[in-house]
Amino acid sequence: MMHGLVNINGDAVLRLVLENDFQQTQVIDAVIDTGYTGFLSLPSQLIKSLHLPWIGNGQATLGDGRTTVFEIYAVRVIWDDQYRQIPVNRIETEPVIGMGLLAGYALQIEVAQHGIVTIEAIA
Repeated sequence: MMHGLVNINGDAVLRLVLENDFQQTQVIDAVIDTGYTGFLSLPSQLIKSLHLPWIGNGQATLGDGRTTVFEIYAVRVIWDDQYRQIPVNRIETEPVIGMGLLAGYALQIEVAQHGIVTIEAIA
């Protein structure tokens, strides 16, 4: 089970530990976005600082109907106390957790400032 908080902006946020191929780690706070189908998005500055390996390009349709192309990298994340290798989309926003990473888990959000965010494996 994992826990996060609802921030002052009303965003559900979860703290993640990322690890690269050189066992360097970085702790980040990522916003949970149930409208995002990917696993995790990170800005280029964080991808560069962790020296994440590039694995290809992807394409997505945005909420306004526009199509965009983005780079995909690989990272290990501690998820539910286990290391998990996942794809990362390079997008110039704050770090975002998508439904790909949440698949197989129940998400509960107390929608209030400083409310508790709970993510638990579905039995």
